[in-house]
Amino acid sequence: MLWISHSPHARRPISPPSENGKVCRRLKHSLGLVDDEGGALLIHRGRLRATYQERLSRRGWTGRATIDPNHTPRVEGDHYVTPTTPARLAAVESIIEDGQTAVLRKSLPPVVLSTDRAAELAEGFPDAVKRLGLDSAALAELMGGERDVFTAACSDQLAGVHGPAGLPCPARPWVCLLCPLAVFLPRHAPNLLRLDAFFSRQFRQMPTENFLRVFGPYADRLSNEILPKFSEETKSKGRLEVADDDSALPLRPEEGTI
Repeated sequence: MLWISHSPHARRPISPPSENGKVCRRLKHSLGLVDDEGGALLIHRGRLRATYQERLSRRGWTGRATIDPNHTPRVEGDHYVTPTTPARLAAVESIIEDGQTAVLRKSLPPVVLSTDRAAELAEGFPDAVKRLGLDSAALAELMGGERDVFTAACSDQLAGVHGPAGLPCPARPWVCLLCPLAVFLPRHAPNLLRLDAFFSRQFRQMPTENFLRVFGPYADRLSNEILPKFSEETKSKGRLEVADDDSALPLRPEEGTI
Protein backbone atom coordinates (compact mmCIF):
# COMPACT_ATOMS: atom_id res chain seq x y z
CA MET A 1 0.00 0.00 0.00
CA LEU A 2 2.86 2.37 0.77
CA TRP A 3 4.91 1.38 -2.27
CA ILE A 4 2.51 0.38 -5.04
CA SER A 5 -1.13 1.01 -5.81
CA HIS A 6 -3.62 -0.96 -7.88
CA SER A 7 -6.35 0.67 -9.93
CA PRO A 8 -7.94 -1.91 -12.26
CA HIS A 9 -9.70 0.70 -14.40
CA ALA A 10 -6.76 3.07 -14.75
CA ARG A 11 -4.50 3.30 -17.78
CA ARG A 12 -1.66 1.90 -15.63
CA PRO A 13 -3.28 -0.64 -13.26
CA ILE A 14 -0.17 -0.96 -11.08
CA SER A 15 1.74 2.20 -10.34
CA PRO A 16 3.91 3.66 -7.59
CA PRO A 17 2.21 5.75 -4.90
CA SER A 18 1.84 9.42 -5.56
CA GLU A 19 4.45 11.78 -4.22
CA ASN A 20 1.91 14.13 -2.66
CA GLY A 21 1.56 11.95 0.45
CA LYS A 22 -2.11 11.19 -0.12
CA VAL A 23 -1.62 7.43 0.39
CA CYS A 24 0.23 7.94 3.67
CA ARG A 25 -2.40 10.34 4.97
CA ARG A 26 -5.17 7.91 4.07
CA LEU A 27 -3.35 5.06 5.83
CA LYS A 28 -2.75 7.10 8.99
CA HIS A 29 -6.37 8.21 9.08
CA SER A 30 -7.81 4.72 8.54
CA LEU A 31 -5.57 3.11 11.19
CA GLY A 32 -5.53 6.03 13.60
CA LEU A 33 -1.74 6.21 13.67
CA VAL A 34 -0.33 8.84 16.03
CA ASP A 35 3.09 9.49 17.52
CA ASP A 36 4.01 9.49 21.23
CA GLU A 37 2.68 13.01 21.68
CA GLY A 38 -0.64 12.28 20.01
CA GLY A 39 0.20 14.13 16.82
CA ALA A 40 0.19 12.84 13.27
CA LEU A 41 2.68 10.01 12.82
CA LEU A 42 5.42 10.68 10.28
CA ILE A 43 5.79 7.61 8.04
CA HIS A 44 9.27 7.17 6.60
CA ARG A 45 8.82 4.66 3.79
CA GLY A 46 12.55 4.19 3.26
CA ARG A 47 13.04 3.08 6.85
CA LEU A 48 10.06 0.75 6.68
CA ARG A 49 11.41 -0.84 3.53
CA ALA A 50 14.90 -1.26 5.00
CA THR A 51 13.50 -2.79 8.20
CA TYR A 52 11.33 -5.18 6.23
CA GLN A 53 14.24 -6.26 4.03
CA GLU A 54 16.43 -6.80 7.10
CA ARG A 55 13.84 -8.96 8.85
CA LEU A 56 13.23 -10.88 5.66
CA SER A 57 16.94 -11.57 5.21
CA ARG A 58 17.15 -13.13 8.68
CA ARG A 59 14.77 -15.90 7.60
CA GLY A 60 17.23 -17.15 4.99
CA TRP A 61 18.76 -16.02 1.74
CA THR A 62 16.25 -14.09 -0.35
CA GLY A 63 18.32 -13.51 -3.46
CA ARG A 64 19.37 -10.02 -2.37
CA ALA A 65 23.09 -9.57 -2.93
CA THR A 66 23.59 -6.37 -0.93
CA ILE A 67 24.03 -5.74 2.77
CA ASP A 68 21.96 -2.57 2.84
CA PRO A 69 18.72 -2.73 0.82
CA ASN A 70 19.10 0.98 0.05
CA HIS A 71 22.40 0.36 -1.78
CA THR A 72 22.96 -1.03 -5.23
CA PRO A 73 25.44 -3.90 -5.65
CA ARG A 74 27.82 -1.52 -7.43
CA VAL A 75 27.80 0.98 -4.55
CA GLU A 76 28.45 -1.73 -1.97
CA GLY A 77 31.15 -3.25 -4.14
CA ASP A 78 32.90 0.10 -4.46
CA HIS A 79 32.64 0.88 -0.75
CA TYR A 80 33.08 -2.48 0.96
CA VAL A 81 34.57 -5.06 -1.40
CA THR A 82 36.94 -3.39 -3.83
CA PRO A 83 40.49 -3.66 -2.43
CA THR A 84 42.41 -0.40 -2.55
CA THR A 85 45.94 -1.63 -1.80
CA PRO A 86 48.01 -4.66 -2.86
CA ALA A 87 47.85 -6.00 0.69
CA ARG A 88 44.04 -5.83 0.71
CA LEU A 89 43.89 -7.44 -2.72
CA ALA A 90 46.07 -10.29 -1.49
CA ALA A 91 43.86 -10.70 1.58
CA VAL A 92 40.69 -10.85 -0.53
CA GLU A 93 42.24 -13.38 -2.89
CA SER A 94 43.37 -15.48 0.07
CA ILE A 95 39.83 -15.51 1.50
CA ILE A 96 38.42 -16.58 -1.86
CA GLU A 97 41.03 -19.32 -2.24
CA ASP A 98 40.37 -20.63 1.27
CA GLY A 99 36.64 -20.74 0.59
CA GLN A 100 37.05 -22.55 -2.70
CA THR A 101 39.49 -25.01 -1.13
CA ALA A 102 37.02 -25.76 1.66
CA VAL A 103 34.26 -26.43 -0.87
CA LEU A 104 36.50 -28.79 -2.83
CA ARG A 105 37.57 -30.61 0.34
CA LYS A 106 33.98 -31.24 1.36
CA SER A 107 33.13 -32.58 -2.10
CA LEU A 108 35.73 -35.37 -1.90
CA PRO A 109 34.15 -38.80 -1.36
CA PRO A 110 34.73 -40.35 2.08
CA VAL A 111 37.35 -43.06 2.55
CA VAL A 112 35.45 -45.99 4.08
CA LEU A 113 37.11 -49.38 4.53
CA SER A 114 35.40 -52.68 5.24
CA THR A 115 38.45 -54.13 7.04
CA ASP A 116 41.38 -52.91 9.10
CA ARG A 117 43.93 -54.00 6.51
CA ALA A 118 46.31 -51.35 5.18
CA ALA A 119 46.39 -53.16 1.85
CA GLU A 120 42.73 -52.33 1.26
CA LEU A 121 43.43 -48.63 1.71
CA ALA A 122 46.48 -48.71 -0.55
CA GLU A 123 44.73 -50.73 -3.26
CA GLY A 124 41.25 -49.25 -3.08
CA PHE A 125 42.14 -45.60 -2.54
CA PRO A 126 45.52 -44.92 -4.18
CA ASP A 127 44.60 -41.30 -4.87
CA ALA A 128 43.66 -40.76 -1.23
CA VAL A 129 46.92 -42.32 -0.03
CA LYS A 130 48.85 -40.01 -2.34
CA ARG A 131 46.78 -36.96 -1.36
CA LEU A 132 47.23 -37.68 2.35
CA GLY A 133 50.95 -38.32 1.95
CA LEU A 134 50.87 -41.61 3.85
CA ASP A 135 54.02 -43.72 3.94
CA SER A 136 54.19 -47.26 5.30
CA ALA A 137 54.78 -46.09 8.87
CA ALA A 138 51.88 -43.65 8.75
CA LEU A 139 49.65 -46.32 7.23
CA ALA A 140 50.51 -48.68 10.07
CA GLU A 141 49.65 -46.02 12.66
CA LEU A 142 46.44 -45.12 10.87
CA MET A 143 45.20 -48.68 10.57
CA GLY A 144 46.45 -49.68 14.02
CA GLY A 145 44.40 -47.07 15.86
CA GLU A 146 47.22 -44.75 16.94
CA ARG A 147 45.68 -41.87 15.01
CA ASP A 148 42.08 -42.48 16.00
CA VAL A 149 39.76 -39.69 17.01
CA PHE A 150 36.15 -40.18 18.09
CA THR A 151 34.65 -40.54 14.62
CA ALA A 152 37.47 -41.81 12.40
CA ALA A 153 41.17 -42.31 11.97
CA CYS A 154 42.79 -38.96 11.19
CA SER A 155 45.75 -38.95 8.85
CA ASP A 156 47.15 -35.73 10.34
CA GLN A 157 45.62 -34.09 13.40
CA LEU A 158 48.12 -31.22 13.22
CA ALA A 159 47.45 -30.27 9.59
CA GLY A 160 45.44 -27.20 10.54
CA VAL A 161 42.43 -27.93 8.33
CA HIS A 162 39.96 -26.81 10.99
CA GLY A 163 42.27 -24.85 13.28
CA PRO A 164 45.82 -23.53 13.70
CA ALA A 165 48.47 -25.66 12.02
CA GLY A 166 50.69 -27.53 14.45
CA LEU A 167 48.02 -27.79 17.15
CA PRO A 168 45.55 -30.63 17.75
CA CYS A 169 42.44 -30.25 15.63
CA PRO A 170 39.61 -28.54 17.58
CA ALA A 171 36.80 -29.72 15.26
CA ARG A 172 33.60 -31.13 16.70
CA PRO A 173 33.07 -34.90 16.19
CA TRP A 174 30.64 -34.51 13.27
CA VAL A 175 33.02 -32.24 11.35
CA CYS A 176 35.20 -35.30 10.67
CA LEU A 177 32.41 -36.67 8.48
CA LEU A 178 33.26 -34.12 5.78
CA CYS A 179 36.99 -33.90 6.47
CA PRO A 180 39.32 -35.13 3.70
CA LEU A 181 41.81 -36.39 6.31
CA ALA A 182 39.37 -38.90 7.83
CA VAL A 183 39.46 -42.64 7.20
CA PHE A 184 36.47 -44.62 8.43
CA LEU A 185 37.05 -48.19 9.58
CA PRO A 186 34.75 -50.90 10.99
CA ARG A 187 35.94 -50.16 14.54
CA HIS A 188 34.44 -46.68 14.21
CA ALA A 189 30.95 -48.00 13.45
CA PRO A 190 29.65 -47.74 17.07
CA ASN A 191 30.62 -44.08 17.34
CA LEU A 192 29.26 -43.34 13.88
CA LEU A 193 25.96 -44.93 14.91
CA ARG A 194 26.01 -42.81 18.08
CA LEU A 195 26.35 -39.74 15.89
CA ASP A 196 23.51 -40.96 13.70
CA ALA A 197 21.28 -41.29 16.76
CA PHE A 198 22.45 -37.87 17.95
CA PHE A 199 21.40 -36.32 14.64
CA SER A 200 17.98 -37.96 14.98
CA ARG A 201 17.50 -36.47 18.45
CA GLN A 202 18.65 -33.06 17.28
CA PHE A 203 16.22 -33.24 14.35
CA ARG A 204 13.35 -33.89 16.76
CA GLN A 205 14.16 -30.96 19.03
CA MET A 206 15.41 -28.35 16.53
CA PRO A 207 13.45 -26.44 13.89
CA THR A 208 14.03 -28.10 10.54
CA GLU A 209 15.66 -25.02 9.05
CA ASN A 210 18.15 -24.77 11.92
CA PHE A 211 18.95 -28.48 11.81
CA LEU A 212 19.65 -28.40 8.08
CA ARG A 213 21.90 -25.39 8.48
CA VAL A 214 23.90 -26.79 11.43
CA PHE A 215 23.91 -30.56 10.94
CA GLY A 216 22.37 -31.19 7.51
CA PRO A 217 25.53 -31.78 5.42
CA TYR A 218 27.07 -34.02 8.08
CA ALA A 219 23.93 -36.09 8.62
CA ASP A 220 23.53 -36.54 4.86
CA ARG A 221 27.15 -37.68 4.44
CA LEU A 222 26.83 -40.13 7.34
CA SER A 223 23.53 -41.72 6.33
CA ASN A 224 24.08 -41.81 2.56
CA GLU A 225 27.82 -42.21 1.99
CA ILE A 226 29.46 -43.71 5.07
CA LEU A 227 27.16 -46.09 6.95
CA PRO A 228 25.86 -47.84 3.79
CA LYS A 229 29.43 -48.95 3.01
CA PHE A 230 29.71 -50.98 6.21
CA SER A 231 28.39 -54.52 6.28
CA GLU A 232 25.15 -55.30 8.08
CA GLU A 233 27.09 -57.47 10.49
CA THR A 234 29.35 -54.55 11.42
CA LYS A 235 26.40 -52.23 11.95
CA SER A 236 24.46 -54.83 13.94
CA LYS A 237 27.37 -55.33 16.31
CA GLY A 238 27.80 -51.58 16.60
CA ARG A 239 24.15 -51.01 17.50
CA LEU A 240 24.56 -53.28 20.52
CA GLU A 241 26.89 -50.66 22.02
CA VAL A 242 24.73 -47.64 21.24
CA ALA A 243 22.30 -46.09 23.72
CA ASP A 244 19.84 -43.42 22.63
CA ASP A 245 21.37 -40.69 24.80
CA ASP A 246 24.39 -38.39 24.93
CA SER A 247 26.33 -40.33 27.56
CA ALA A 248 29.04 -41.62 25.20
CA LEU A 249 29.38 -38.49 23.06
CA PRO A 250 32.05 -35.81 23.64
CA LEU A 251 29.62 -32.89 23.68
CA ARG A 252 29.67 -29.43 25.16
CA PRO A 253 26.85 -28.59 27.58
CA GLU A 254 24.98 -26.53 25.01
CA GLU A 255 25.12 -29.35 22.44
CA GLY A 256 23.24 -31.94 24.49
CA THR A 257 19.88 -33.38 23.55
CA ILE A 258 16.83 -34.20 25.62
